[in-house]
Amino acid sequence: MFIKGTARDQRALRLATGTALCLAASFGLGLPLPFLGPVLCLMLLAMLNRALPFKTSLVLALVAMLTTGVGLLLIPILRYYPVSGVLLIGVCLFLAFRFGLSGGNNLVVTFLVIGLTMISSAGVAEFDLAAMVIAALVKGLLLAVTVMAISHWLFPEPANAPTPPRAPPLHAEATGRVALRATLIVLPTFLLALIDPASYLPIILKAVSLGQQSETTSARNAGRELVGSTLLGGVLAILFWCALSLFVHLWMFFLWMLLFGLILARKLYALSPTRLSPGFWLNTLITMIILLGQSVQDSAAGKDVYTAFAVRMGLFIFVTLYAVLMVHLLDQRTAQNRFS
Repeated sequence: MFIKGTARDQRALRLATGTALCLAASFGLGLPLPFLGPVLCLMLLAMLNRALPFKTSLVLALVAMLTTGVGLLLIPILRYYPVSGVLLIGVCLFLAFRFGLSGGNNLVVTFLVIGLTMISSAGVAEFDLAAMVIAALVKGLLLAVTVMAISHWLFPEPANAPTPPRAPPLHAEATGRVALRATLIVLPTFLLALIDPASYLPIILKAVSLGQQSETTSARNAGRELVGSTLLGGVLAILFWCALSLFVHLWMFFLWMLLFGLILARKLYALSPTRLSPGFWLNTLITMIILLGQSVQDSAAGKDVYTAFAVRMGLFIFVTLYAVLMVHLLDQRTAQNRFS
């Protein structure tokens, strides 16, 4: 396409446009759990600077079905042997996070964690609900991959753009500690979802995001990174909702998402430099999309949007504070063992 610029300019435009387009398409097509598509699209655009080939996209969709389908196998264990089932899922979460920290594909890790938590908890309540979540995930992923290809066509990566360096792998001891930390962050939300899956499924998605963000967060800046991004995501969701209320239309939904996405993408790609990490801005955008998507669904269902938002935001803050506590406790214990 004719739209060209520097590598960071292109990436910011691509991320904002792709996320906004996927959000509008997901809600316009009436997909189940419509916030899943734009969240997956955002993650793909942030992680990959090249469009996925058609065959790779199909393989990724198949991987998503297989990894999330693992949760279906755990449903009988959770129903008849709940304690053993929860312990088994805890071990599997630890292994999944450890696989990602050891150089594994982060998308595969995300799908595995979603399968172990969202799918299994939904299936305990009702098998059809678990099947619906898998279908929503696969449909959202296929839409995200399609929008990703369109975004790369509109804003292609410059031919001479350097490949971003991969994060250096952690030491074996640190890998286990950080994987345990991420597991302890996700597991309590999974237990909440077992009580009421329909209400707590978005909280699991938030916990998964926090678990992955905590992998690159130290005790020193955990409060700022985790709590700050959650609070900012909530404030932006409120501003977005107020702006959208001025004129409710799908095109305005797209345009407002494009504007908010561009502002945050400039921060994420350091076009407007800040002292905050890219993970902070990515988690802020994910939080905003989840909260906003749920509010739109609440409004369409005739629910009290403001009460539901307040409860959901309170749960998000609680989960985030718990994540900060886990980071501090495990890092403090590691430091004590090091000096003892």
